[in-house]
Amino acid sequence: MPKDMGKSMGKDKLTHFDEQGRVNMVDVSDKAVTERIAIAGGCVRMRTETLALVKSGTAKKGDVITVAEIAGVMATKQTANLIPLCHPLPITGAKIEIEHDNNLPGLRVKARVKTTGQTGIEMEALTAVSVTCLTIYDMLKAVDKAMQITDIELLEKTGGKSGTYRKSDG
Repeated sequence: MPKDMGKSMGKDKLTHFDEQGRVNMVDVSDKAVTERIAIAGGCVRMRTETLALVKSGTAKKGDVITVAEIAGVMATKQTANLIPLCHPLPITGAKIEIEHDNNLPGLRVKARVKTTGQTGIEMEALTAVSVTCLTIYDMLKAVDKAMQITDIELLEKTGGKSGTYRKSDG
């Protein structure tokens, strides 16, 4: 890591590095406590026949949607244990939505995570989507090892110093 990586680069300063280029967990104690919401999304592409198993509820391992939704909520609460420089946050709400999409074909996953705190909740939403998608893969891999987990991204975030972000469609 170059020594100047942590030096002030205006808005583009990498805050996880100090002036000597060493890693540090950002001190958020001076930041305002605000309501923060993040929405992330992702997809699991699969064969049409695999999607039909999910829709019918006849997958060998059971109810794919319910298990994956629970896994996503559980993952949200574990983000600080998985991502080294994330702060542990009090999660005040987490909702996972999984929709069938015949055009993929596959499943679209969306996570909406909320906190009232001093730092953002984007990583928790992204972690929720990632683990939800991995759980879907795990539940269906016996019938479709070629599934693809794609398009994991932040769709929206509100609250905090940087304000609102919404992914543009273009």
